[in-house]
Amino acid sequence: MNIRPAELQDVPDIQRIVNHHAELGRMLFKSFAQLYEDIRDYAVATIEIEGRDVVVGCVALGVIWADLAEVRALAVDESMRGRGTGSKLVEWCIADARRLGIRRLMSLTYEQRFFEKLGFVVVAKETLPLKVWSDCVRCPKNQNCDEIAMILELTDVPILEAPQALPTPRGVSIPVLPSGFDD
Repeated sequence: MNIRPAELQDVPDIQRIVNHHAELGRMLFKSFAQLYEDIRDYAVATIEIEGRDVVVGCVALGVIWADLAEVRALAVDESMRGRGTGSKLVEWCIADARRLGIRRLMSLTYEQRFFEKLGFVVVAKETLPLKVWSDCVRCPKNQNCDEIAMILELTDVPILEAPQALPTPRGVSIPVLPSGFDD
């Protein structure tokens, strides 16, 4: 198995894998437009089949703030689950965060045990900056979010002197635009 930065030709495979998991309620759907726009954030896991690299998993590392990035869109083809593919993809994110000098990684997940094995710990959602919730506007579970917020602190990455991202104020909900607003 090989983990590498995603390329434009990988977008259809990334969408297929992510949207399969979205159909199961595990994550948000991704459009081609979203994936092409964010392709630089993505890595893919590939295996060689008959001399051709086949994408079997993906992940994105989205920078939220100077000291915080999010592990996003972690998805593995069903045929490769349980083989360490997801762990290798998260390890790619950790290495990339170190390269960028980002001290904390977060994930909003249903897979608490998976992330705990990688060193993440559960935190209160309210401790995360409001910026984290930008995807929530599109989520059907917006008002009843049942995802678990988790953080990994990379203590070997120096603390960056930068403005602090404000935590989400208690009682603040993410606004949902009425349908037809973008017409």
